[in-house]
Amino acid sequence: MPLFALMCFDNPNALDLRMATREAHLAYVRENLAMVKVAGPLLDAAEGMAGSMFILEAADRAAVEAFNAADPYQKAGLFGQVEIRGFKASIGQL
Repeated sequence: MPLFALMCFDNPNALDLRMATREAHLAYVRENLAMVKVAGPLLDAAEGMAGSMFILEAADRAAVEAFNAADPYQKAGLFGQVEIRGFKASIGQL
């Protein structure tokens, strides 16, 4: 199955919203571990959380879009920008 990089960038000054919805987001990710290969927060220059990044194994881009649409962070309006790209693992293990 193909891999995809899902990069979600928080809206400015949205740390309070991120923290308020974090537990729901983490529960959602745990429910979808079959497709989540690697995940974690993106950091700003001060090493504060400023987004989320996932490497997902999914049938197609539509499945990644559906995963993102159902994420509590996305539903809460945390993300200002989302990018989905195909990904090929060349070095390392997933």
